[in-house]
Amino acid sequence: MELLEIKGMTEKIKHNVKQVVVGQEETVDLLLVALLSSGHILLEDVPGTGKTLMAKSLAKSLNGVFKRIQFTPDLLPTDITGIHFYSQQKGEFEFRPGPIFSNILLADEINRATPRTQSSLLESMEERQVTIDGETHQLERPFLVIATQNPIESQGTFPLPEAQLDRFLLKIHMGYPSRDEGLEILTRFKSENPLAELQAIIEMDEVIAMQNIFSEVEISQDVLHYLIDVVEKTREHDGVALGVSPRGSQALLKAVQIYALLQGRTYVIPDDIKKMAKPVLGHRIVLAQRIGVKQGQSDAVLEEILQQVPVPTEAEKEFAK
Repeated sequence: MELLEIKGMTEKIKHNVKQVVVGQEETVDLLLVALLSSGHILLEDVPGTGKTLMAKSLAKSLNGVFKRIQFTPDLLPTDITGIHFYSQQKGEFEFRPGPIFSNILLADEINRATPRTQSSLLESMEERQVTIDGETHQLERPFLVIATQNPIESQGTFPLPEAQLDRFLLKIHMGYPSRDEGLEILTRFKSENPLAELQAIIEMDEVIAMQNIFSEVEISQDVLHYLIDVVEKTREHDGVALGVSPRGSQALLKAVQIYALLQGRTYVIPDDIKKMAKPVLGHRIVLAQRIGVKQGQSDAVLEEILQQVPVPTEAEKEFAK
């Protein structure tokens, strides 16, 4: 597969998703960035903005295994990973795999589960494997976790710790639709649910092929220095208690390479870093004052950092020659 073929294939997926989802083009792009970079996504927004619908639309566009878990306080780790049970018919223990054995896993309202249950996802998200009763099971590729959570409700929820947040490549806020988009939603869903008619258009081996070649996307030394300067600035900013880790900078590099491909380029430009900095780095910084912190405040800090760091000007010209 050629690098530029990826744009055509992702456009097919986006067109398919748009048959169900109205607007949200940037969110769909970010979902594809996570999918092609083998990352995971945390969708955070108020109820009713289409988080679950977005995840289901992407899953149905891919000819893979989709599973959904509704997270609740009484959910157990084995409800996610699976269990060994004794089969009286066979006279031995058998393994019954849980919903984590899928290609796309929708973890709905993830912050409603206890920390013990949340942590059962850590190994699978990082290493694509699950260890149950001392036995390690490999997960099939691709494996994408799309988790949702409500940012305004605190009763009966367990905030995700930094270690868990760091496993997500991107954290996205979808926001409300515009008036015209709201009218289109009402028109589209007034008689039937278009999700029910959505068909898969991409095979899993095609997704894996796209995942394997993103590293061929070029990035100049100037742009690479710009990326690391942005990361370094998060560690020096007065409003930040804990800056971006080396794993965070690696996540940003991978994300901007995929994003460049979605724009039809085989090289990264500084604007790609500006575009991906907030969704990739926003949940990886800890603000200096946690009390009274409002949603989006980390984005404001990152916006200030992006304005302060000098932008290389010759990067695109170098590859355009």
